[in-house]
Amino acid sequence: MTSYSCCLILLLFTWSTAAYGPNQRAQKKGDIILGGLFPIHFGVAAKDQDLKSRPESVECIRYNFRGFRWLQAMIFAIEEINSSPTLLPNMTLGYRIFDTCNTVSKALEATLSFVAQNKIDSLNLDEFCNCSEHIPSTIAVVGATGSGISTAVANLLGLFYIPQVSYASSSRLLSNKNQFKSFLRTIPNDEHQATAMADIIEYFRWNWVGTIAADDDYGRPGIEKFREEAEERDICIDFSELISQYSDEEEIQQVVEVIQNSTARVIVVFSSGPDLEPLIKEIVRRNITGKIWLASEAWASSSLIAMPEFFRVIGSTIGFALKAGQIPGFREFLQKVHPKKSTNNGFAKEFWEETFNCYLPDGSKSSPASTSFHKGHEEGLGAGNGTSAFRPPCTGDENITSVETPYMDYTHLRISYNVYLAVYSIAHALQDIYTCTPGKGLFTNGSCADIKKVEAWQVLKHLRHLNFTNNMGEQVDFDEFGDLVGNYSIINWHLSPEDGSVVFEEVGHYNVYAKKGERLFINENKILWGGFSKEVPFSNCSRDCLPGTRKGIIEGEPTCCFECVDCPDGEYSDETDASACDKCPEDYWSNENHTSCIPKQIEFLAWTEPFGIALTLFAVLGIFLTSFVLGVFTKFRNTPIVKATNRELSYLLLFSLLCCFSSSLFFIGEPQNWTCRLRQPAFGISFVLCISCILVKTNRVLLVFEAKIPTSLHRKWWGLNLQFLLVFLCTFVQIVICVIWLYTAPPSSYRNHELEDEIIFITCHEGSLMALGFLIGYTCLLAAICFFFAFKSRKLPENFNEAKFITFSMLIFFIVWISFIPAYASTYGKFVSAVEVIAILAASFGLLACIFFNKVYIILFKPSRNTIEEVRCSTAAHAFKVAARATLRRSNVSRKRSNSLGGSTGSTPSSSISSKSNHEDPFPLPACAERQRQQQRGCKQKVSFGSGTVTLSLSFEEPQKNAMANRNAKRQNSLEAQNSDDSLMRHRALLPLQ
Repeated sequence: MTSYSCCLILLLFTWSTAAYGPNQRAQKKGDIILGGLFPIHFGVAAKDQDLKSRPESVECIRYNFRGFRWLQAMIFAIEEINSSPTLLPNMTLGYRIFDTCNTVSKALEATLSFVAQNKIDSLNLDEFCNCSEHIPSTIAVVGATGSGISTAVANLLGLFYIPQVSYASSSRLLSNKNQFKSFLRTIPNDEHQATAMADIIEYFRWNWVGTIAADDDYGRPGIEKFREEAEERDICIDFSELISQYSDEEEIQQVVEVIQNSTARVIVVFSSGPDLEPLIKEIVRRNITGKIWLASEAWASSSLIAMPEFFRVIGSTIGFALKAGQIPGFREFLQKVHPKKSTNNGFAKEFWEETFNCYLPDGSKSSPASTSFHKGHEEGLGAGNGTSAFRPPCTGDENITSVETPYMDYTHLRISYNVYLAVYSIAHALQDIYTCTPGKGLFTNGSCADIKKVEAWQVLKHLRHLNFTNNMGEQVDFDEFGDLVGNYSIINWHLSPEDGSVVFEEVGHYNVYAKKGERLFINENKILWGGFSKEVPFSNCSRDCLPGTRKGIIEGEPTCCFECVDCPDGEYSDETDASACDKCPEDYWSNENHTSCIPKQIEFLAWTEPFGIALTLFAVLGIFLTSFVLGVFTKFRNTPIVKATNRELSYLLLFSLLCCFSSSLFFIGEPQNWTCRLRQPAFGISFVLCISCILVKTNRVLLVFEAKIPTSLHRKWWGLNLQFLLVFLCTFVQIVICVIWLYTAPPSSYRNHELEDEIIFITCHEGSLMALGFLIGYTCLLAAICFFFAFKSRKLPENFNEAKFITFSMLIFFIVWISFIPAYASTYGKFVSAVEVIAILAASFGLLACIFFNKVYIILFKPSRNTIEEVRCSTAAHAFKVAARATLRRSNVSRKRSNSLGGSTGSTPSSSISSKSNHEDPFPLPACAERQRQQQRGCKQKVSFGSGTVTLSLSFEEPQKNAMANRNAKRQNSLEAQNSDDSLMRHRALLPLQ
């Protein structure tokens, strides 16, 4: 069994080494061997394996100058360590470096040689195998480049716990220590890079992007992490495509069609250079310009993509680059390369041929036919530049510095420095083993490993606990996932004005150690979009919503595609692309553009507005007219008209009208708490006082004229004190209502926001509508009683009583306040106060005009009617009319009885009043022109009724005679009715009251 295993392993090892002949490796012996995996070529030639013969290893094509520089960085680091007196003294490091050709298959072939050699050493088969040239085990491997390749290699090396330190594989999947036990790297993983990409898009306020990823373990996890970060930032992805360098032409065409038809201008690409190259070539062929390419570090500085002929298409590239490092002496080392001098480097011969486009006569590959170029990885991969199928021979005296190739581009050492750092990490792990003190080691019981017999797993243990300071003074230690946390430089592609080449201008950086929100720094002044423009391109699904609008969702579209909707009234937005409008504070309202809030308009029935001025003028006019009437009545207080209207009550009535007109002024102006509490009681009490005066006045006259013979009781009842008492009692009830109202639910000033959104109406909150109803209801009740008495007194002497005019005034009062109720209920805001003011003024003017204007007219313009004789004549005429009515009623009753007994149609014997059976029209009253003459000789009138005419006569002496004689002795009445004595006596008794 042992022999069988030995033969199998030897077979594998022999096949592996056969595939990599002397010219396909770089190898040097040493005490400890380090393995290396580098992409010296971009790919392999396509070859059909028909299996008619033994399959051969495929040929690698398209030389990668940067890959060779990375290999040189590993060799330089190993030689520098070997020459160091302090690092691994008395120990020599060797190396075995293979070309992965940027493919998994070639990388696994190389890895198999590492594993096979380690397995042979672990089986201790020297005595069976009899190996003359024994090669020590590979205790660590530096590489590989692409994440997909490193994933395959890590799976194989992990089986044997051989540490693998990658310098360019950044896939976050490789941080999974359960699957990749022995993998470490000197490059940050893509998780930070994907976050940085999303931060850049957010920084430039883009939200509509497309994504392209390599269909491998580098592209898929990287773009998936970017999607997660984009979703958190409300960044929408229009399309997402996968590419590969092995995609056929039809697949490439489909991806290009998607890019061309997309409205997204920003394209995020997680890919390596070789995978992206076919797509870029097709885009250049179609001349699809105007796109912004956001590049991952795998192709951000690639020379295959950053070519002048591609610049018009991808000139707006912004990418990530690893932090550049310093390698002292590396430049001189690169210049020393020569096929004859670099005997340990089997790749030097092909490098020389590709650099100078010649061939070395003793080389096995005298005339390479491949002249195509392919993009490199991470830092940018170069390609050969030969174009002739037959090259001239090389002289060996060519100057390496005279030719510009990516190999000599050492201005920004990124991947090269990562290779350098990876080698030093392994060396420091070996140094820790070399200097380990027994009892303080990392192994069982603090034991240490033997540096002369060190095994791969022991080196892996020390690498996990590594901590050292590099040549740049930075601390190097792998975290629990085998990663080094690093920062990124942000670069922008510019076209060099000197030679037209593409240069990478550093325009910012991303610090993963900083707090969130402070990690990204970009100097926009250094960025050139498309190689010349300073204006940031637009890449949004929808145009920005201006302040005053908000984003509205479009059904069926991503959230980044929206329509701009105006903010509703009362809301505003003061920023661009607002997701929602903010509500204005309660006392504010949005301006016309809805970009800010302005104080709401305050409205109330102001003194300065035209409506308020008009009402004020009418109120002042009412006060003036009332004062004028009061002045007239005061001046002519001893005239018969003023006396006949009960002047004391008239004064009180005029005072109450003054209060009514004045109370309307409390409804004008900004409502305050004190005005709100004063205006309704003032209005209510004033009107009740007014109506009470009218009621008592009307009721008194009615009682006088309807009483039979006035007695002392009547005179007492109709006395002035009792009249004022009745007015006070009626008014006191209203006062009680107001006091209860103010105590239980006092009115107050109220800012009403609900009637109109943009206006604040300052009104009075009445506190209790029921109390207001009682106040107005009680007033209307008194007005109704007053109307009843006034209507009943409408036929009293016109010059003596104003009953008809009181009736009209009460009608006006009722019309006003009945109209007031629906008007009050249907209006709002300041018009509520205006309606009540109009009602107060209308009712007050109605009372003033109907009750007093006719009397003022007689006093001022008809003084002839303002005499005692005119008053008495009217009173006597009214008295005889009443007596005649009573006589006729008794006469008619007597005739009806006589007719029913004897059939007689004549007059009753008891009646001495001459009546005519014919129905004559009544005689008119004497004209005003003859009244003065009749006052000298008496007054005689005919009074007509429906059944006849009664002639009345009444004579008076001159007013200069004794007043008592005029009242008691000079009264002569010639009546032809014998039964009118009682009525006549009653009215005679009334005359002294006048």
